[in-house]
Amino acid sequence: MSVEGALSRGILHRAAAIIGVGHTNWVGDAERTKRGEKPHTGIGYAALAFLDALADAGLSQNDIDGLIVGPTVPYERMGEILGINPSWSGQADSGGAILQACMAIATGMAETIALVYGNDQRSAKVEYGGQNAASATNYLAYAYHAPWGMTSQGAIYALMARRYEALGGLTEAGLAQVSVALRASAMLNPNALLRNPLTVEEYMAQPYVCEPLRRPDYCLINDGGVALIITSAERARRVGNKAVHVHGIGRSDLNTDASSLQGRLTDFYYEGQRKAAAASFDMAGVGPSDIDVIQIYDSFSLHVPLALEGYGYCRRGDIARYLTEQGIGLSSSRPVNTSGGHLAESYMQGWNHQVEAIRQIRGACGARQVEGCRFVHYSADVAGKCVSIVYGPGD
Repeated sequence: MSVEGALSRGILHRAAAIIGVGHTNWVGDAERTKRGEKPHTGIGYAALAFLDALADAGLSQNDIDGLIVGPTVPYERMGEILGINPSWSGQADSGGAILQACMAIATGMAETIALVYGNDQRSAKVEYGGQNAASATNYLAYAYHAPWGMTSQGAIYALMARRYEALGGLTEAGLAQVSVALRASAMLNPNALLRNPLTVEEYMAQPYVCEPLRRPDYCLINDGGVALIITSAERARRVGNKAVHVHGIGRSDLNTDASSLQGRLTDFYYEGQRKAAAASFDMAGVGPSDIDVIQIYDSFSLHVPLALEGYGYCRRGDIARYLTEQGIGLSSSRPVNTSGGHLAESYMQGWNHQVEAIRQIRGACGARQVEGCRFVHYSADVAGKCVSIVYGPGD
């Protein structure tokens, strides 16, 4: 590589690698929750996932000198439970946590960082809509639009879907293909909560939750935890082929008029996705055609077609043809959310997508493994924060 090429990629290019992944037993936890039990708090789920990831990495607790927690658990208590007194710490969602960890490692603030997330949203009966919506105090858009019944993400994405359809995006039957494809992938995943088949006809027969969205368009709500162990590239070389490197990462936030929902409703986050894509793909030295698997944050099915257009996998306005001719299932040339994603595997707010990305590159996904997988692209656009990560091998 030329000096100019190295500089353009920046210091984060392959500066860090994930060497351990872990998560709780989502299926078992869901069964206990249905029986009215409450096995753990969010902290407990995060702690169990941390032990699983630590074992996967082949490290001990004493090897960890950095800690990042998801926004659902308190940092101080989490560090106390894990017995970690780090030299560097942070708190972020899944994509932001990867970015923070890479920056800390590249600048020498820490060498090996644990990223932990836990959520007891199901057993705690967290409300994501209505006057007691969990996010009502976090996103002013809810407060401003509550008098008109706009208190949930579902209402917002229903509006987005209607406008997208009106502009020539997808029909309802076209959007059904997303839920159907992800459910088919989940059927091959023993960790997935929804493993029963779904057809387009069955999808269309279901009643609306918030028109035009139906139940299969909504993510699951379940308890669980996820943890990742990320370390420097130098240390990662000592763990062999289990290490998966962060080749590129980018972020672009859209805050202007966020409280009026302008960023979501008028341009579907395309501008933020375009900038995040340019940063991550340029840093990685790859493009959409080089990606083998795509992981898209899918709290709603609509995320998938919007991201495929926004990140350049197909032209804007061409998603209907793309889904029909190419598809996004495991048999397609570029599968999406191979674990079933939030719609069918588990709603871990983007954290389970990181686990699936790592396992696909490791070749450890069993029946749903994508042959020859080298590069995986993760995309998230949540409340105006667009994050793009390209994972790849160490060679």
